[in-house]
Amino acid sequence: MYDNDLLLKKYLDVANENYSIDSDAYTRYSVKRGLRNADGSGVLVGLTRIGEVHGYIMDEGEKKPDVGNLRYRGISVADLVNGCMEDNRFGFEETIYLILFGKLPTRDELCEFTEYLNSSRPLPKNFTEDMILKAPSTNIMNKLARSVLAEYSYDDNPDDTSLANMLRQSIELIARFPVFIAHAYMAKAHYFDGKSLVIHSPQKNLSTAENFLYMMRADHKYTETEAKVLDLTLILHAEHGGGNNSAFTTHVVSSSGTDTYSAISAAIGSLKGPRHGGANAKVMGMMDDIKAHISSYTNEAEITDYLAKIITRQAYDGTGLVYGLGHAIYTVSDPRAVILEKAAETLAKEKGREDEMELYRIIKRTAPKLFAEIKGHDKILSPNVDFFSGFVYSMLDIPRDVYTPMFAMARVPGWCAHRIEEMTASSRIIRPAYKSMTTRSQYVKMEER
Repeated sequence: MYDNDLLLKKYLDVANENYSIDSDAYTRYSVKRGLRNADGSGVLVGLTRIGEVHGYIMDEGEKKPDVGNLRYRGISVADLVNGCMEDNRFGFEETIYLILFGKLPTRDELCEFTEYLNSSRPLPKNFTEDMILKAPSTNIMNKLARSVLAEYSYDDNPDDTSLANMLRQSIELIARFPVFIAHAYMAKAHYFDGKSLVIHSPQKNLSTAENFLYMMRADHKYTETEAKVLDLTLILHAEHGGGNNSAFTTHVVSSSGTDTYSAISAAIGSLKGPRHGGANAKVMGMMDDIKAHISSYTNEAEITDYLAKIITRQAYDGTGLVYGLGHAIYTVSDPRAVILEKAAETLAKEKGREDEMELYRIIKRTAPKLFAEIKGHDKILSPNVDFFSGFVYSMLDIPRDVYTPMFAMARVPGWCAHRIEEMTASSRIIRPAYKSMTTRSQYVKMEER
């Protein structure tokens, strides 16, 4: 009888010898690690008409900082948000339409599309009971991915990759993500946290943001400000170009010709990672640690001293990172963070958490200066969207288990659009090259090893 623990230790020793690659080799062979150029800019691997992310300018081959801008189908997300706010209406449904169809809807088109979304929201018969309640998960992203894959079994035409069928599947998934997430969380809270099981069905007369709050709260109650702020976060997270990890995953998987459910579940798997969608949880963990080591949220000197310890790896997780600062593309500013900071201020006043909002402002103001002093560089470090999103979600009384799933709920329109674009505009499977670093050897017969 083998001892599996001893065997695993033995396998680990063998694996350690065969999974390492000399970092110098990447430079020697001009490998674009992370599909990034040496200056941090992305390697151009595709073309898209869906989203545009602008964070810097190239001047005579040199990367220079610039004010960030994010556009959906050519329209600035700031203008999109402002337009909805001026009309005092929810804007996520309009954003979905824009991302999927490439134009802003008329009032009648938006009304028609919203009705289509709402009619598609209810899950298939017995889906919640059979696919969610009977197989709950401690991780909502895991359950979300499995729910998307399970939809394949309820689709009468799952493998058809015609434009009409992909649009149908996309709209149904976009409509159902809030329900998947809310029901998955309620199942987790009941079966793993010992809470009462409360399952609410979506309501046809509510927006996506309102429906989510309605389903997540036992008493159905929420304020208009809460719903409008949640709607804003959905708009800001809906799309971010084809090069972000989860959108690129959608392109890669779709290029094989597979079905919609497989492609979107793969994107969920990508977003689940702490280097991508899980980043807001990293920020909240850091903020918890900072709060535990200061006496006042508004004591700038005390906060600055503790931030210095974090940067010099003497505090928090020892990485030396201040989570929520900096971005792979944005330099001077992340346009989503600029918009979300204003929303956070509004919500903080309503919730009586203005002192906590000041803590975020102090970190935003002092951390970049500390990095420059301690690390001796002049790199611009501005807040990214994750810096404020977790704080906003906490003020909406949304459990941390649901932060990253909510990111997925917002981003699925972008994923679906990128899938459709890959399936219609490209005809080649994505297949980059890897150079083998293994020394060639001869096969040795068993008795000679």
